[in-house]
Amino acid sequence: MNGNLVWILAAALASAFVLTFATTPAVKKLAEKLGAMDIPDGKRRIHDHPIPRMGGLAIFLGFLIATVLFADLSSQICGILGGCLILVITGIVDDIIQLKWWVKLAAQAAATAVAIASGVLIEVVTNPNVFGNTPHLVLGWLSIPVTVLWIIGITNAVNLIDGLDGLAAGVSIISSATMLAVALFIPEAGDNVPVVLAALMGACMGFLPYNLNPAKIFMGDTGSMLLGYVLATISAVGLFKFYAIVTFAVPVIALAIPVADTLFAIVRRILKGQSPVEPDRGHLHHILLDMGLSQKQAVAVIYAVSSVFGAIAMLITRAGEIRLVFFIAAFCIALGVFLVVFRKSKKNRRS
Repeated sequence: MNGNLVWILAAALASAFVLTFATTPAVKKLAEKLGAMDIPDGKRRIHDHPIPRMGGLAIFLGFLIATVLFADLSSQICGILGGCLILVITGIVDDIIQLKWWVKLAAQAAATAVAIASGVLIEVVTNPNVFGNTPHLVLGWLSIPVTVLWIIGITNAVNLIDGLDGLAAGVSIISSATMLAVALFIPEAGDNVPVVLAALMGACMGFLPYNLNPAKIFMGDTGSMLLGYVLATISAVGLFKFYAIVTFAVPVIALAIPVADTLFAIVRRILKGQSPVEPDRGHLHHILLDMGLSQKQAVAVIYAVSSVFGAIAMLITRAGEIRLVFFIAAFCIALGVFLVVFRKSKKNRRS
């Protein structure tokens, strides 16, 4: 890694941090003026007084300006920023008037189409069978549906974990830091991917002081969809492209908490005869609260688990054949955490 890149990364992170931190109070006042308020309901919304949302607008401003200043505005980066704009506008409207789920899905599809049209495409993944003769799999015609599924899936996964103060922003910081570190190990990834991830990290860090418990403002769908979309698209640009690393495992492990929580939510709702898009109170953070943890404790637990996954994601890029062991270890940790949490949750409900 050259010295110039270090300074560019530091400048991108610092700029995004300062801009987001400075603009969040103004965004808070704007949200209050527009009526973008999150009203507690005693169930899924557990705060005790109305809190402004739409804080994702400040995250977007810090991220956008830092990216424009320090990244090379290639067609892919411009496509990602264009998709971000679609989701931010949709998120602002949703934070004010509560859009139907299919309207938000349509906006996500449009943003995904913009990214794909600009060249953001998952064309190759490492063969998960490390003992096979083929080191990588070329997706061919499957590349478009796989990319669509990945981008929309991760966008909604981050959106779904945004249920406690500081949770989505903190997990996004850990995930982006993980992918930034991995991208620095891959010369072919270029400088753009680390710079964009540094800008995203800085923006989330600038917002976090206002969002930690007790939160003064929520990011709303304006922020959660933005974070998921950027993490999904930039990983498709930087981590799925090259044969030399475990291209599929790294972004999945780095985003293990939102991915696992989303998959469990879908299965849980289907087994209960509910629609997969119907909100419920069965997410990991809800279960941790039901176990008796405070908001701060629940968020700290999820931060810790996300950090473990991040460390594993970085290790498997440097471990050759032993990567399968790390991948299995990450899966076992995820499964173990969820089994313990669900088991204790059931005991608490019975008592």
